[in-house]
Amino acid sequence: MMRFLLRGLLVFVLLGLGETQMARAIEVKVSAQALERTLRTQLFNGPDGRYYIRGDATSACYVYAENPHVSFKDDRVVVHVHTRAKLGTSLHGACLGVSLTTDADVSVVPDAEGESVGFRDARIERLSESKELNFLLEPFLSRKLPSQMKVNAADMMSKLLSQSAATTGYTLTLDSLKLHSMLVDHNALVVDVDAAMSVE
Repeated sequence: MMRFLLRGLLVFVLLGLGETQMARAIEVKVSAQALERTLRTQLFNGPDGRYYIRGDATSACYVYAENPHVSFKDDRVVVHVHTRAKLGTSLHGACLGVSLTTDADVSVVPDAEGESVGFRDARIERLSESKELNFLLEPFLSRKLPSQMKVNAADMMSKLLSQSAATTGYTLTLDSLKLHSMLVDHNALVVDVDAAMSVE
């Protein structure tokens, strides 16, 4: 998602190479697939693309989420995950208890937070039928997942621009970046951005 946004900003920089400094307002459309790639990179980056809510890959008893899928519905971003759990007591390397497999959904509202792409108002749309599993899933879905989707766009863009001299022959510097608004519009997340950059 962020690479897509940053490339959009770079296009505007390169179009104005005759200027030494510029501030431009642009609108960037981000797909659900781009958001999904960001989520996989930032959170579902463990063994086999899993995020362990309890335990780890070597635990007898565990709970993990996998296969995140992002879509848009009305004004919200919906994240669907598949979960697997072995709940019980670990004894001699085995988990004495129950095995559960379920799907869970949470939706969030995109929120521009200065230089960051953020998400708020997490609403759990679907959980399992197990109260014990839901006790573990609820904080993951309502707090952990939205917080891990947040990205500081200015930091990422500055890192990308630090390589500009070698790749373009120009030294590009980000002076300021502000995200004004983010909203879901049909099949895209529309981000309004103001960016000021210097070119040498």
